[in-house]
Amino acid sequence: MNKKDLLSIHDLDLSEILSLISRAMDLKKGGKGPKSQLKGKTLGLFFQKPSTRTRISFEAGMLQMGGNTIYLNSNELQLSRGESIQDTARTLSLYLDCLVARVYSHSDLEALANYSQIPIINGLSDLYHPCQVLADLMTIMEHKGRLDGLRLAWIGDGNNVFNDLLAGCVKTGITVTAAIPKLYQPHSSILNYINNNYNTNKINFKITEEPAEVIKNADIVATDTFISIGKESEYEDRKRIFVPKYQVDSKLMSLAKVDAIFMHCLPATRGHEVTAEVIDGPSSVVWDEAENRLHIQKALLEFLLPS
Repeated sequence: MNKKDLLSIHDLDLSEILSLISRAMDLKKGGKGPKSQLKGKTLGLFFQKPSTRTRISFEAGMLQMGGNTIYLNSNELQLSRGESIQDTARTLSLYLDCLVARVYSHSDLEALANYSQIPIINGLSDLYHPCQVLADLMTIMEHKGRLDGLRLAWIGDGNNVFNDLLAGCVKTGITVTAAIPKLYQPHSSILNYINNNYNTNKINFKITEEPAEVIKNADIVATDTFISIGKESEYEDRKRIFVPKYQVDSKLMSLAKVDAIFMHCLPATRGHEVTAEVIDGPSSVVWDEAENRLHIQKALLEFLLPS
């Protein structure tokens, strides 16, 4: 059987996305769990960037399924002394059953996938964050009971999370309206890929620069930090552009539907992209999102590492 990688939501079709969400919801409810299904399997965690939710949810999930994890700090591997990523990929394939990679450059992730004999999971790259988006879609399903026909408003940076969330929403029938500053909108190649590879009759997304315009009648309001990992040197410039216009506060949130939910993948900076009264308020589902990283990743490991 050919191995399957998850480098972005583009790698999953609609039936696979819905199946993963269904299985994760079953696991969360205490369904029949795979307590020894991955016994003897080893998951590598190759991280170039810091992590809280991605690392710990994969470690906990693999342990709960009877498997093992090995944390691989890129500075402690021979990569730091010049070994190629291709040779590293071939070597890791000899020892591991699956690899989660959290990298700065998506091209490194593609190289790992091309030269590995084991499944590669994107734990975050500069372009995509599929594990987070699967948990987001699961959270929406939990709170709204469906995906198709909903409206999601994105406020803020057109970053890696947005790139994959847009793809996930297009695949599942969620309409996306996004307010993103002109200089920080997704690269045209990201949007062109969706337009050229998905059913154009069902694609329904719009990107503008006006938060009040996109949030009207939204079922879901989502944002993220405007300072992604590796962008810290741009802090002052970004703050001037994003705050306060692209800050989700109670006034902006009031323009969405009365029962709209607020989502944020975390970590959050209160007073920047969102106010405390919103992220800590009754519409916020951010802690469900965080918990669902564990359940969706267990379902994903089942899917990619069948016994």
